[in-house]
Amino acid sequence: MIAASDLKAGMTFEQDGKLIKVLEASHHKPGKGNTVMRMKLQDVRSGANIETTMRPEEKVEKAYIESKNVQYLYSQEDIANFMDLETYEQYEISTAVIENELKYLLENMEAKIQFFGAEVIGITLPTTVMLKVVETQPSIKGSTVTGSGKPATLETGLVVNVPDFIEAGELLEINTQEGAYVKRAAK
Repeated sequence: MIAASDLKAGMTFEQDGKLIKVLEASHHKPGKGNTVMRMKLQDVRSGANIETTMRPEEKVEKAYIESKNVQYLYSQEDIANFMDLETYEQYEISTAVIENELKYLLENMEAKIQFFGAEVIGITLPTTVMLKVVETQPSIKGSTVTGSGKPATLETGLVVNVPDFIEAGELLEINTQEGAYVKRAAK
């Protein structure tokens, strides 16, 4: 059991037969009354987001999530296929479950698949990935890093804001947590 005051973003717990992931957790002290925990939660299985409050001393059952290193193979219709890097076993995950993560995945890219018991519940991406720009406005001569930027479409379909000097065909490092441009790849 874990106290609500110890829950942090990214942790997963069980409640009423549901598997719940903490998206945000913060202490809140109203003018009168006791401290409460304000939480943004997500039902892992249904994808539904919930905003709630809990007393700091409330206890929940921590869910034990296991991770395995996998390689993304391909997506076909509404199924994404992954292969375990040690056993070569293949896993299928509904693309609806990993819709946001697919924006950063290319074939043969490595990730971690998450299990709750034998149930596949999602994937974890590396902090940054390298993606190629397929479309953006032409660069402007004399543009600097401090410019306001422009949108660029990457090879996975993800659109990020990049500096004005970035051109189509360049390889960029992208932060998967924020969906933001980090830097150009070294040539």
